[in-house]
Amino acid sequence: MDMAGLLGQSLFMPHDHHSHDDPHALLPSDPALRVKALETLLTKKGLIDPAALDEIIDTYENKIGPRNGARVVARAWSDPKFHAALMEDATAVVADLGFYGRQGEHMMAVENTDTVHNIVVCTLCSCYPWPLLGIPPGWYKSDAYRARVVREPRKVLADFGVTLPEETAVRVWDSTAEMRYLVIPKRPEGTEDLDEEALMALVSRDSMIGTGLAGGS
Repeated sequence: MDMAGLLGQSLFMPHDHHSHDDPHALLPSDPALRVKALETLLTKKGLIDPAALDEIIDTYENKIGPRNGARVVARAWSDPKFHAALMEDATAVVADLGFYGRQGEHMMAVENTDTVHNIVVCTLCSCYPWPLLGIPPGWYKSDAYRARVVREPRKVLADFGVTLPEETAVRVWDSTAEMRYLVIPKRPEGTEDLDEEALMALVSRDSMIGTGLAGGS
């Protein structure tokens, strides 16, 4: 389908996991239950402070982790050669920057434009580019997000405060163990004179998943 055929449509890019309807999907995984039990035990013994633990998790989820991805986006915005290389082979480019390892072995960059807005999900688990974005947010792993974003992506975007023009197509990418995605958000207008550090400050975790816009608007 050509670009004109994309306009105003919502496209879903499925992965090759076998489908399943697990009646226990609402429950945390066995490792998650074990971690929660251990956390409860250590808290009762006074060995950890839940508030301090929450702060550490927030740091890695919202500050340290996403800065790696933000650096990639900022450089793509400001360096045409880097941008071209990233779009051609994101895996190699981010590895050269030191952002590689488990959960980030195979990467693909997808770019938001005036005609296409990309959004990422993992419909059957929680595949996520940890080296670039840090710890996945709870909503990304929720059954509600995983199901709704495929069926009604515009409504999900509206829930996150993102309203797109009708002529902008929404493309949903389904992550797998074989491929994870980094959304390159549209660069905000009026940022031509900003350096890389200043551009990074405009890039949020959500904008690199596709549930937000760069600059917070």
